[in-house]
Amino acid sequence: MTSSDEVESLAPEECRELLRAGNLGRLAATAAGEIDIFPVNYVSDGTSILIRTAAGTKLLELTIHEAVAFEIDGHDADAAWSVIVHGRARQLEQRADIEAAEVAALESWMPTPKDRYVRIEIDRLTGLRFRMGGR
Repeated sequence: MTSSDEVESLAPEECRELLRAGNLGRLAATAAGEIDIFPVNYVSDGTSILIRTAAGTKLLELTIHEAVAFEIDGHDADAAWSVIVHGRARQLEQRADIEAAEVAALESWMPTPKDRYVRIEIDRLTGLRFRMGGR
């Protein structure tokens, strides 16, 4: 396998398909010069990402600085893949937006209540596939 065979860039539509198929990702946000990473459950329609959260550090960081990065990954027997999103996060505050988000049936793996919705609008989307069994 040549190095070009081992790593392949994913087309934007394939990245969107992988986002739609997933439910667990990592949100990277910045506040006060510090970068934090949070594992989050999500749903995506391919153009935005919806997460639920509670009041606290994550929501505060998103309120202070809306620019975020979001990452998902996965693998099978032949390859691993990673999708990176850069976008803008905003807490949903309008009743109609919240009602629409509730229809998405976004489930959290954490037992703690998560009563706030945040939507990440995708500005930039990239992805890579890595062939398994390399060096």
